[in-house]
Amino acid sequence: MSTIGFIGLGQMGSPMALNLIKGGHSLRVFDINTSAVEALVEQGATAASSPADAALDAEFVVTMLPNGTLVKNVLFGESGIVESLDKNALLIDMSTIHPFETDALIKQMSDKGFSMMEAPVGRTSDHAVKGELLILAGGTKAQIERAQPLFDCMGSETVDAGGAGKGIRVKIINNYMSIALNALSAEAATLSEAIGLEFETALEVMSGTPAGKGHFTTTWPGKVLAGDLSPAFMVDLAHKDLGIALDLANQVNVPMPCGAASRELYSITRAAGRGRQDWTSVFEQLRVTSGLEAKIK
Repeated sequence: MSTIGFIGLGQMGSPMALNLIKGGHSLRVFDINTSAVEALVEQGATAASSPADAALDAEFVVTMLPNGTLVKNVLFGESGIVESLDKNALLIDMSTIHPFETDALIKQMSDKGFSMMEAPVGRTSDHAVKGELLILAGGTKAQIERAQPLFDCMGSETVDAGGAGKGIRVKIINNYMSIALNALSAEAATLSEAIGLEFETALEVMSGTPAGKGHFTTTWPGKVLAGDLSPAFMVDLAHKDLGIALDLANQVNVPMPCGAASRELYSITRAAGRGRQDWTSVFEQLRVTSGLEAKIK
């Protein structure tokens, strides 16, 4: 069992810390919310007076904070972690912050002779309570192996994201897609209601198509990811159908900002001469438009 400094006892951090205590680890906890600290002390933790105090004699220090500025201040500010952190300890930032901030912090810590990795989490606060988080580990194989007993207390699955900075990158991409899809789903559900279509019918149909299952695991593997842009469903037809849906929405006064933005990508793809290619070619066109090297010649 390990001695752990835990900093950041919010909605996710508190149950994560509690599960480490339940796993038999010794915790020194710090947060500006004294009530959150007191609640963990009642469960067996020791209260720390500062980040530096939390890190004192710790084998691991876990940070779970709302933004990158706070992480940086906790590390390098007054009474910061680096004032007391042992050079043999491992710092694990589990916050969701900007990937470039993570890169800079890891470099700064490394330059000072400290070991740091990031391991942001997926899933919800309910999963945090149950110890069933998805741990997205960005670090060396040795760092991840060393931290795994802690991850096992807080989560039910650990993904090795492929190196330093990769954990927060996959977290941000996952959240981007989930959050944007939530808005697109709201548009589809609202349009269904506005034109008199029962939501249950829409749900039944879309649960069995790429609309509900997602393209990463349905249309893309056999087409654009396989280097095949021969049309199973042409860009021209996708553009046409999207236009019909947007016109319908306009006539029943349903705002469709996500759909309108999507049509621009299909228009760009058509303008590039891909109208008769498979609709998954929007991925290849966006890559090329972004300055990335073409994969499909």
